[in-house]
Amino acid sequence: MIAFELMQTATSGVAQALHTLATAPLAEPAPKGIIDTSGVVTFFASKIAPILLAVLGVIFIGRASRGEISKVLTSSAIAIVGLAFIAGAATLFFVGDYLIDLIFE
Repeated sequence: MIAFELMQTATSGVAQALHTLATAPLAEPAPKGIIDTSGVVTFFASKIAPILLAVLGVIFIGRASRGEISKVLTSSAIAIVGLAFIAGAATLFFVGDYLIDLIFE
């Protein structure tokens, strides 16, 4: 009797597991168009960044012509610190890539 109940419980558990596997959605196919991230970064670095720097330059010149030299110096210092952070992030990206290559080779 105990063996019969044990077998019945195991059978129902296997049936439930197979039903769950049968109704699980299949993995979606890989995307056909892969985004070229290096191309996106190159585009921003070559097209967008110079335009933003030119806009900052025009703003700084406009403020300096009105006699707001202290605001221009403060804004310039903030812009330089921001560029230093961006350069530091890029450096850490390359250092991290180097460390990953070093560890997993």
